[in-house]
Amino acid sequence: MSSILTPKFKRNFYRVLPFGFIWLILGWVFLLTETLVTGNQNLTPDSAVSMSPRIFLFASVAVFIVGILFGIIEQIILQRRFRYYSFPRKVFFKFLIYVGFVILIVDLSFPIATSIELGLPMNDDEVIRKTLNFYSSTTFVSTVMQMSFHILVSLIYSAISENLGHQVLFNFFTGKYHSPKNENRIFMFLDMKDSTTLAEKLGHEVYFSLLQDYYELMSDPIISTLGEVYQYIGDEVVITWQSERGIQNQNCVKCYFLIKEKLDSKADYFKEKYNIVPGFKAGLHMGEVTTGEIGALKREIIYTGDVLNTTARIQSLCNQYDSELLISSPLIKALGMTDDKSFQQIGAINLKGKSQKTELYSRRSYAH
Repeated sequence: MSSILTPKFKRNFYRVLPFGFIWLILGWVFLLTETLVTGNQNLTPDSAVSMSPRIFLFASVAVFIVGILFGIIEQIILQRRFRYYSFPRKVFFKFLIYVGFVILIVDLSFPIATSIELGLPMNDDEVIRKTLNFYSSTTFVSTVMQMSFHILVSLIYSAISENLGHQVLFNFFTGKYHSPKNENRIFMFLDMKDSTTLAEKLGHEVYFSLLQDYYELMSDPIISTLGEVYQYIGDEVVITWQSERGIQNQNCVKCYFLIKEKLDSKADYFKEKYNIVPGFKAGLHMGEVTTGEIGALKREIIYTGDVLNTTARIQSLCNQYDSELLISSPLIKALGMTDDKSFQQIGAINLKGKSQKTELYSRRSYAH
């Protein structure tokens, strides 16, 4: 069971679940509206299913399951295929796909609902007759329009979630950081090596494509180590963990090595497509930050605190110390890695803008 409930599975589960609730709530809203308008009377009994507790339960379960299926298709199957489409094109093409999906669902669910209403088997002539009447009625048109609205709302939610990030969107909805909170966090600043030279060599359009592929390969390592992407800053990505998650199983350090393994496994792909294999260097540090929503014209959840500046300074020293990875002493101790032979203590260093020295540990570029 534990092998199934991987971080990636849990992440996908929580990405898909909101779609079930979106469809369920919208279904209830439409149902309540129709009930109020018609006084709970079935005005077209030859083509519409009369409401009853059993029908309501079936409809609620069915629409929730359809929402979950929609979420699986959207988040796990189609999202990457349409990742580089513009928002209007993405919505248009997905909308066409999902309308076909919804019509198929209606084809399956209406005969079942009719069978429940009439208490007859689905192959009974009366069930078949009412189903055929449904397809030539305004009830069918109304149903497809309602489902189309479900699709549109779901696609808008999906696009917002994709751009903000699921966790950030969840935090906005729950108001977790509406009031600033102090947290202990781990940060990793990960920077591509020789990025300026690569940009000049490849040209800005090809270099942009390289960055897309480069960041794409980091996704699974970040997810599997319970990390969150805080920011993409050009060729640099800032990854963060709540302290307990980053320390657990040494996730924050493991993330670095998993990204390195992933990059090594894709070396032939990068060599063939770009004639180079990008490398990277990283700095890791932990400390207290204040987390909260900020902004007037655009709201964001940000972290403020000395730990971010310190981590950036640590990462900037990688070249000076011929190191692919530099980690601060407090984090090394928290991870229980002071005796790890693959890391070498390089002493207390004066970081730019810091009055006190910071003790660092290094994994040198030649260590494997």
